[in-house]
Amino acid sequence: MSITTPLTQLLGIKHPVLLAPMDVVAGSRLVTAVSRAGGFGILGGGYGEREWLERETAKLASMSAPFGIGFITWSLAKRPELLDIALAAKPSAIMLSFGDPAPLASKIKSAGARLICQVQDEAMARQALDADADVLIAQGTEAGGHGASRTTVDLVPAIVDLAAGHVPVVAAGGIADGRGLAAMMMLGASGVLLGTRFYASQEADGAEEAKRRICAATSGSTVRGIIFDLSRNNVWPAPFTGRCLVNDHARRWIGREIELMQNVAAVAAEYVAAKAAGNFDVAAVIAGEAVGLIHDIQPAAEIVERIATEAEQLLEGKRSSVVGAFPSPLVGEGGAQRQMRGSIRGE
Repeated sequence: MSITTPLTQLLGIKHPVLLAPMDVVAGSRLVTAVSRAGGFGILGGGYGEREWLERETAKLASMSAPFGIGFITWSLAKRPELLDIALAAKPSAIMLSFGDPAPLASKIKSAGARLICQVQDEAMARQALDADADVLIAQGTEAGGHGASRTTVDLVPAIVDLAAGHVPVVAAGGIADGRGLAAMMMLGASGVLLGTRFYASQEADGAEEAKRRICAATSGSTVRGIIFDLSRNNVWPAPFTGRCLVNDHARRWIGREIELMQNVAAVAAEYVAAKAAGNFDVAAVIAGEAVGLIHDIQPAAEIVERIATEAEQLLEGKRSSVVGAFPSPLVGEGGAQRQMRGSIRGE
């Protein structure tokens, strides 16, 4: 089964499911698994660690399936030479998040790669379109890691309307199964970008204890704020804050951020030691609000296939393999179901 959208046609992929470029967690092994399953794996270039980037891109040299490489824009701007390393790996796309993509866009496009830009509001989307972005990622506040305050269900249709069919829009934030993909397509998205669901996969490079905590977490077990950034002495520019699982460290400092800043040296030392020791009572597990939907650590290929199959079944009004029978949101008088079924295949 497959769902054809402007996104799948643009990137040459089978399923409209993208891997979020989670820093260090989305390594070459996870990228390979997602892309070979028909999704689009995006390597987590993150802040830009040269040795790691060279090692992981070298492992992707023999892969024929389309893939991308993602960076934190404001961090990459400080070390633009890392973009040359990324482009040398011949990715189908470069994804930029959190900052003005314009200074880097021309080099990306000249190398023949698509430009994917993650945005959190309309102003950022316009900036990305002005930089000739090929794909927009509309990231809602439910997403794990850094983001802003707009919800996914509010932001996605707003960005879809702004893009006005010129470029595909991908939804991110709070999505972990086929229901999320189907719902976002109903809002006009051409696909979804998933982080937390792929963090809890067998191929993800995150710690096994972090994966276990994601699977054990329930809805409402995450918090967005600046505690973890303060604790690692790495405060981001406004309006971006970080979402992580609630742990003992978060409970200790929620509402006491000023006091934390006054004691940042001691707290940062404690945090570094905890991270090195794998102590996630202090160190952050970066995860989004979709944790309540994640209960197992699966192979990434199974995640891709399951999400795509569930979404197609829902869009066609069939039975979901996970949640039982649902009335189709597309069934109604006048052939609405048939009309949408044709549109998702690009007919």
